[in-house]
Amino acid sequence: MESQVVLVTGGGRGIGAATARLAAQRGYAVAVNYEHDRESADAVVAEITDAGGRAIAVRADVASEADVFRLFHEIDSRLGRLTALVNNAGIVESQMRLEMMTAERIARMFAVNVVGTMLCAREAVRRMSTSHGGPGGVIINVSSIAARLGSPGEYVDYAASKGAIDTFTIGLAREVAADGIRVNAVRPGFTYTEIHARGGEPGRVDRLSGTVPLQRGAQPIEIARAILWLLSSEASYATGAILDIGGGK
Repeated sequence: MESQVVLVTGGGRGIGAATARLAAQRGYAVAVNYEHDRESADAVVAEITDAGGRAIAVRADVASEADVFRLFHEIDSRLGRLTALVNNAGIVESQMRLEMMTAERIARMFAVNVVGTMLCAREAVRRMSTSHGGPGGVIINVSSIAARLGSPGEYVDYAASKGAIDTFTIGLAREVAADGIRVNAVRPGFTYTEIHARGGEPGRVDRLSGTVPLQRGAQPIEIARAILWLLSSEASYATGAILDIGGGK
C-alpha cells in the first residue's frame, strides 16, 4: 500500500509539532515545515525518526510562492506524493487596537495566515486531485476561535484572517469534493502555545481560562487529536466542516 504523506506547516512548535508527532505515530511520513526555528523542527524530526518513523524538516515561508513551490517539490522527491495537508502556519503580532496598526502589519498577517494557506492548498490539490491523476486526499486548515470572537482590543487583524480561513474552507471543500479531496477546519480555543508570547502576553491563556466553560486552556495534543480524526477514514463523510475545539467557548 502506498504510504500516507502529510505536510504540517509551522510544524516545529505548538499545535503543529503535536500534530506532526501524532501523525507519525499513526503511520504517516511527515514533512515538518518551519520558517525560522530550524532547531525546533529538527527536534521534532529526530523524535519521529528515533521512534522508527519517516520525517523531514523543510524551511519555507508559506507567504512566498517561490518557497511554497520549493517546499512541495522537496516533499515530492524525498517522501513521495502528498496525501494530507495540515495548514497550521500562522502568526500574530503585538496586541493593539486597529487604529494603531500599520498597513504593513495587516498585509503580513494576511500574507501568512490567508495567502500562505491558499498557496499550500493549491499545491496540495494539484497533487491530490483525481482529475490530475492523484489518489485524493485531505486538507485541514487550522483556524481559531478568534474568527467567532473577533479579538477586540488585541488583534482584530488575526481574527479577520481566521474568518477568511473559515470561508475558504467551505468554498474549497465544495470545489474539490468531486476530486476525492476532503477539506475541513479546526478552530482551537485558548491553547498553551508560544504564539501568545509573540502577541506580548505569555500568560494570556491563564488569564482567559476562567471565561471558558471547561475552566482551562487546551494542550496542543488535544487539538492534534481532532486534526488526526479529521484526517482519518473515520471522518470520511466530513467535508466543509469547521470543528470548534474551544472547551465550550
